[in-house]
Amino acid sequence: MNTIESDTIPPARPDAADCCASATGGQPHTPGHGGEPGILRIFLPAAVSLVLLLTGLAFDGEWVIQTRFFDNWVRLVWYGAAYLPVGGPVILQMLRAFTQKDYFSEFTLMTIATLGAFSIGEYPEGVAVMLFYTVGENLQGLAVRRAKGNIRSLLDQRPDVVTVMEGDKLHTIKAEKVRIGQTVRLKPGDRLALDGELISESASFNTAALTGESQPDSKIKGDTVLAGMINLNTVTLVNVTATYSDSKLSRIIELVQHASAQKAPTERFIRKFAKVYTPFVVLLALLITVLPYFIVTDYQFSEWLYRALVFLVISCPCALVISIPLGYFGGIGAASRHGILFKGGNFLDTLANVSHVVMDKTGTLTKGVFKVQDVVIREGVDTPTLLRWVDALEYHSTHPVATAIHEYMGNEVHPLQVEQVEELPGLGMKAVANGERLLVGNFRLLDKFHIPYDADPAGIGHTVIAIAYGGRFAGYFTIADEIKPDAATAVRQLKAMGIKPVLLSGDKSTVVQSVAATLGIHVAYGDLLPEDKINKINEIKTTNERIAFVGDGINDAPAIAISDAGIAMGGLGSDAAIETADVVIQDDRPSRIPAAIRIGRATRRIVWQNIALAFGVKAIVLLLGAGGMASMWEAVFADVGVALLAILNAIRIQRMAF
Repeated sequence: MNTIESDTIPPARPDAADCCASATGGQPHTPGHGGEPGILRIFLPAAVSLVLLLTGLAFDGEWVIQTRFFDNWVRLVWYGAAYLPVGGPVILQMLRAFTQKDYFSEFTLMTIATLGAFSIGEYPEGVAVMLFYTVGENLQGLAVRRAKGNIRSLLDQRPDVVTVMEGDKLHTIKAEKVRIGQTVRLKPGDRLALDGELISESASFNTAALTGESQPDSKIKGDTVLAGMINLNTVTLVNVTATYSDSKLSRIIELVQHASAQKAPTERFIRKFAKVYTPFVVLLALLITVLPYFIVTDYQFSEWLYRALVFLVISCPCALVISIPLGYFGGIGAASRHGILFKGGNFLDTLANVSHVVMDKTGTLTKGVFKVQDVVIREGVDTPTLLRWVDALEYHSTHPVATAIHEYMGNEVHPLQVEQVEELPGLGMKAVANGERLLVGNFRLLDKFHIPYDADPAGIGHTVIAIAYGGRFAGYFTIADEIKPDAATAVRQLKAMGIKPVLLSGDKSTVVQSVAATLGIHVAYGDLLPEDKINKINEIKTTNERIAFVGDGINDAPAIAISDAGIAMGGLGSDAAIETADVVIQDDRPSRIPAAIRIGRATRRIVWQNIALAFGVKAIVLLLGAGGMASMWEAVFADVGVALLAILNAIRIQRMAF
């Protein structure tokens, strides 16, 4: 994972950023940047134009100020001075677009419309149109900046400096300079800046920055603690296990920063549509100006040019170009508040359309915290030595089963060594111990190496870990997992939304069917290898159904990759699953799955509301403008008003409860 070099969050899209650039010298608003313009600087050009415009209108109206000097070239110069602060940046943007062979941007529309108004002597209207357009764009830019800034501040609240313990001495250094293996001390109320392992016997943390929940999370010695957690009660020591830039929170922030690069289909459609729409309305405006010459008897060029200019002002597509990306970014922000990370707006759309949610069992619906229930070893086997070999082999694994075996053995440090350790996905592990082959895994692992056994896995109610040594079956562990408290709620909510839950697991079928029956899942398969999960997913996809797969382990990464929407449990999940997934659930709670789908559906609904609003209002006012029943004043109010309504609707999603 690359180091985050700056706090810059990329604009929702280049054209959306440019839409908001006119009042700041043509520079798009880039939230989080150290040199970002303040409110005063943003609105100062518009304020200057407004004062000059109002003064000019006062000179124009004899009932306000009676003067004779305000005429002809003086009037033109005055309104020209009022126009430049707001119109100059827009014209510069138009010229920049020309250099990129983009001749029909909204900057072109506004430039033609306002300079056209000047050409027929409608100076106040020309200034007013550009002024209101600029104010509207600035307000839209602030809305975008606020939405992105809220997400950034929500996620990245890590301290810049930390207190490091070296022997009996304490040093305060920058968090970026802390090395793996150093010890960080946290006082009550301090926020952890780096991932690590708890050294203190116990501690309690507020995990809201990572999970969206402020409920205290108790940790004991040896537990993993993550950057962003807040120490609540006592002075706590943490051994750093990852650099500042490699922490999970850094990766989360980077995912959100680059989420806007993944465009939703609706965004891509609007971008393509604008490239056709804008030259089309320019052609229509030209026809409105010229065509009546051949039709009407009392044709006046200035009258029909005015109608064409009104038409151009109304047709500006900025309401769509801004509000749609903002809608998707609002959805990403709302999800972040609930501990759900979308890697792009396109995945909001995809998740909104899923009909099946396929879930792994261990770590997804169950806690993945196993406890050894029974140990059955065959007669004639040196049980203490065998268990020490097994423990030594499992030391090389991060699987929850390995943790359960370590705890059962008392986490002792053994002098025994195993060689040629290899993990076989979906089966278990093998190694060489004292010159003999050692196998630890499910019974399919024994089948693979043609080792006979006299145990009946189907008749054992818990997960079974088989052991073979020296080519012979040596015995087994039975291990039990616990279903997560909100797993049943998640399944009920999915069903209520019309989504079919499916359970796929590498665990044995009796255990899988028991969990499925408890949760109310009617379609469940066990004894699956990673490739078997892929085959099951492909079977469902043959019916043209949209599928989301939820998993947490390395062996789930292929299934996550081939599903329409891959979801990873980010708390206990492996880096491979998190990197492959399209959506990451930070707190590992299954109830976040239906919440993510609800957010996707709400985002899609708001985006289409904005599309309907923008097209509906513009169609009406365009017809009025072409018919001479709407002036530039109505046109600009319609354009800016629709854009602001669409933006208010878009940011509404961040206030919704999911």
